[in-house]
Amino acid sequence: MFIMFLVCSSLIWFIDNLSESYIDSATFQLEYINVPDSLLLAKASKRKVDVKIQANGFQFLSFNIKNKSVNIDLSSMESKQNKYFIGQDVYRKQIDKQLRSMTLLEIDRDTLFFTFTQLSEKEVPVVSRVHINLSQNFILDGDIKIEPSTVRIKGPKKTIDTIAQVYTVEKDFPEETTNFAHKVSLQAFADEELTSFSSQTVFIYGKVARFSEKILEVPIKVINLPEGIEIRTFPDHVSILCRAKIDELKNLDESDFTVVADYNSIKDSNSKSVVIAMSKIPEGIHSAQMTEKQVEYILKRQ
Repeated sequence: MFIMFLVCSSLIWFIDNLSESYIDSATFQLEYINVPDSLLLAKASKRKVDVKIQANGFQFLSFNIKNKSVNIDLSSMESKQNKYFIGQDVYRKQIDKQLRSMTLLEIDRDTLFFTFTQLSEKEVPVVSRVHINLSQNFILDGDIKIEPSTVRIKGPKKTIDTIAQVYTVEKDFPEETTNFAHKVSLQAFADEELTSFSSQTVFIYGKVARFSEKILEVPIKVINLPEGIEIRTFPDHVSILCRAKIDELKNLDESDFTVVADYNSIKDSNSKSVVIAMSKIPEGIHSAQMTEKQVEYILKRQ
């Protein structure tokens, strides 16, 4: 019982003391807000300020637990001859409003001075570093799109002038089988505090389709053949492996391709082979690959 009464009386004494008014010193960290859009805060004459305040014990208790910081609104600053400042009377009122029921008795009398860097901005393209890995028998139906494809960057002019493009972070998306839209972050610059993006993320869009294969036998055409010379290639046709969507393969035939052997590419008269290449490939197919890169030939003079 004695211990219980001792605890209760101590608690009452503690609460009674907390309800009384006290005067004490404190130090506030200054957080600068509402910096003008065209400027970047490079330096402030003060990052903290010493004050003397009056408050009851409960307020001091909660005040000491929380971070001691106050906001200074830079939209109220003045400028003269490219020098920016806020007078003591102005920022004192701002701090006083944030103390609510506490009373601000004393504060440093120094004027706050600021140094700014002039900001510049421009629009640059976004380059994807995303790797889309497709499942077997699937292909991309068209190009991958980035939205937005450009972003506006803002920062010191000397920094902005060196930037030609921005990149997404590197990321892998495996086993894609359907159309996709992936949200990806942009890669921050080394000095990210000095440079900002109009958008921190972009979307990577793409269409995915199932593909099939088809082999076509296409005749080889010899070009740039001089008069009085005949040439015959062995074989005279080449197989082309085509990959495309099934609907596109249905209408695909040999006439859609042209394979040529250029006589002018024969530089060694003792050579027995000539390089062949596709000079005409239809649009819309994913890939077309010849089974041979060169063929043998026989020359005959007329």
